Amino acid sequence: MANSALKPVLPGRLGNPNMSLRDEPRADPRMLAAMEPYGMAEIPPPIPVDASSSLEELLAFCSEFEATFEEGNAEFMRDLPPLPGVKTETRVIQGVDGNDISLYVHRPENAAGPLPGILHIHGGGMVVIGADGPLYSRWRSELAAAGLVVVGVQFRNGAGRLGPHPFPAGLNDCSSALEWMASNQRELGISDVVISGESGGGNLTLATILKAKNDGRLGQVAGAYAQCPFISNAYVERDPQLVSLFENNEYGLTCRMMGALSRAYDPTGKNATNPLAWPLHASPAELQGLPPHFIVVYELDPLRDEGLAYFKKLLDAGVTANCRTINGISHAGDMMFRKEIPDLYLSSIYDIKRFADSVTT
Repeated sequence: MANSALKPVLPGRLGNPNMSLRDEPRADPRMLAAMEPYGMAEIPPPIPVDASSSLEELLAFCSEFEATFEEGNAEFMRDLPPLPGVKTETRVIQGVDGNDISLYVHRPENAAGPLPGILHIHGGGMVVIGADGPLYSRWRSELAAAGLVVVGVQFRNGAGRLGPHPFPAGLNDCSSALEWMASNQRELGISDVVISGESGGGNLTLATILKAKNDGRLGQVAGAYAQCPFISNAYVERDPQLVSLFENNEYGLTCRMMGALSRAYDPTGKNATNPLAWPLHASPAELQGLPPHFIVVYELDPLRDEGLAYFKKLLDAGVTANCRTINGISHAGDMMFRKEIPDLYLSSIYDIKRFADSVTT
């Protein structure tokens, strides 16, 4: 009888529409402490645009947002000690569209024998920030220190200082970088190529592999490691099957913001269900035959459930796939809080290394 009086408590903003990350009982206290100086645990103020805004308004907002985003990323990496044993260089290649693409190569010094290669694709919703900032430079160097050769691609964005170049410009640049890595394996000292990225970079990780299959170049890729992939395009009319869009909305990311970024990426909306723009829309036939995938999602991320849905679609299509949920953490929190949660940061670095070792020869 006592049990019949119990009422289930729904998680996150499903149970309390006004809940912030600060009040979220599932949140890792170390993450909250890291967020506190920047006000990141609060419900973010509404942005001045949405998916119905004019393209000019969206581009102006993205430029301002990008500057704030880059400042925050730099702050997270400030005062970290130099990372020994890693050498870096910049290469410039010509992309399939005839444009120059900067590639940032990080490798361990005095490495013996071919190592797994990582094509790293940064986040930013495919429309803002670059691969040249301190957050991503540090991430590539940490991966290199773990025993990987890492190439970061400065792809064209849909907005911001590297834009405006909407879909498929950024995807074409990532595809060009993959082809260059595959064609220069001996010089780079790599055995095979694994593509990896987070958020918008997770989108482009998965889309680059789908494009490689379409182009008959699937043999260039040994696997994919995608963190919190931004892949559904279900942010304006939220898909009720993606419960985390409701449960975790406004935990850092907001559906309003993601809808605006999606519009900047595909201004006409013609690619709303194109798997190369939004991989969650890939059919079983389009997924069949892909190399092994590893999908990482975060318990308190609005994007959690689209990553889980893609993982399930991969399994249903017969693709070797694994998935990891990082509990208590919001969107890409393992990458940002190197100083405050070093064990979590390094856990993800070495997880990528283990995956790359398992799929390369």
